[in-house]
Amino acid sequence: MAAVKFTKMEGIGNDYVYIDATKTDVRLNAEQIQKLSDRNFGIGGDGVIFIRNSDKGDFMMDMYNSDGSSSEMCGNGIRCVAKYIYDHGLTNSKNPKIETGAGVLAVDLSVDSGNKVNLVSVDMGKPILIPSKIPILWKNEETVLEQPLEIAGKNLKFTAVSMGNPHCVIFVEDGDRFPVREIGPLIETHSLFPRRINVEFVTVRGKDHLYQRTWERGAGETLACGTGACAVMVAGNLTGRSGKDVRIDLRGGTLRIQWQESGHVLMTGPAREIFSGEVEI
Repeated sequence: MAAVKFTKMEGIGNDYVYIDATKTDVRLNAEQIQKLSDRNFGIGGDGVIFIRNSDKGDFMMDMYNSDGSSSEMCGNGIRCVAKYIYDHGLTNSKNPKIETGAGVLAVDLSVDSGNKVNLVSVDMGKPILIPSKIPILWKNEETVLEQPLEIAGKNLKFTAVSMGNPHCVIFVEDGDRFPVREIGPLIETHSLFPRRINVEFVTVRGKDHLYQRTWERGAGETLACGTGACAVMVAGNLTGRSGKDVRIDLRGGTLRIQWQESGHVLMTGPAREIFSGEVEI
């Protein structure tokens, strides 16, 4: 067994185990990632994120879900990566570029009086609406808006968006009462979605205010999902439910999502370090 140093961090409740692999090339298998993510027998988290060197950006975010599967992108995760590299002295730039499975993303850091990052804005790029690129197995390449989906006797309507990872957005009357843990996994593994999918259940609270619950691919229900919040705002705007500058409440906190004139989506929210340690793995 080897000892691995880690830092536990969270972005509005979306928590991961972060491992600095910039000096030592740490690699863990799916079973080890599951063990670290276990909330009873491990450190606990929605997964494990490795911070690596990059030849495309300043750093790389290498992300894995709690079931050991890899994922392209995590909006809350990238904010925590940005905080880690600045607070731990790996960079002195307040505008580093971070390589992800969804491409190289630019971040903008706000620091407090103690020179610690407390707020991070991320340029999440343009939403992907072409079915084959989300991906979704669909009859044509037109944007999938408010299309019927029957699951467990419920007649739902969904909008498909990718923000570097795939999302199925469903608007419901009352997100708190909706059976997310029953319906979420059925949609995640539906035959329409060849790489599985993240599912957002959304309630409209106003033109600039939405409420979101997320069933996250490979992790189950999470307190927050940053890419999901971006997909929710895009879906809300395209279906006429919201504007392009929206506050989104999630169970772990609040994000501000803006769809800019450039077509890029900007996500702004907090990041927090909880504790650090060393674990035998």
